[in-house]
Amino acid sequence: MKLDKNVLVLAYLGDSVFEIIVRKYLIDQGINKVNTLQKEAIKYVSAKGQCSFVTKLIEENKLSSEELEIFYRGRNHKSNSHPKNTDIITYKYATGFEAIIGYLYLKNDYKRIEEIGELLCTYMVKM
Repeated sequence: MKLDKNVLVLAYLGDSVFEIIVRKYLIDQGINKVNTLQKEAIKYVSAKGQCSFVTKLIEENKLSSEELEIFYRGRNHKSNSHPKNTDIITYKYATGFEAIIGYLYLKNDYKRIEEIGELLCTYMVKM
């Protein structure tokens, strides 16, 4: 797939896919109360959680050059606004991360999404 897709569209899709990964992980941990699931999920699907996770992936060289290219496009995309509950840098990092997940999903690279999900699960245990 070409890398010329709109990164905000990729991020929009990636946000949904990532939320499913996190929710499945939490349910697999035996959490069966919706309020608890929601509180726990927010730690990871929030801009702050995604920023923290993608920073760790970059520091540990866990992203391919193609994934990094998508990340930087998403992070550097000119944005006129951001949510009130986070700073612009955190928001941009989260957007870059979501773009990676959306890109992989459209590319039908479910194996790689699963690998990233497994890395997340490893990190979640440490958090």
